[in-house]
Amino acid sequence: MGDDDDRTGLGDVVETLRGVEERLRDAAYEALRAAADGDEQAAVSERRILQARRAIERALRALGGAADE
Repeated sequence: MGDDDDRTGLGDVVETLRGVEERLRDAAYEALRAAADGDEQAAVSERRILQARRAIERALRALGGAADE
């Protein structure tokens, strides 16, 4: 996170987005495990969760707080 984030007050937003991205990553893994066990609805959920996670990653890059790899 850069000095620009601190001056604009976006540092907290970036940190929140990082937390959301981590939670979505965990949820996607859980859904993937369930899908591997044959839960068809979990496969649909996993795709939606990944789409949301990618959106959060784009927001983080836009704010200069690239998502952790």
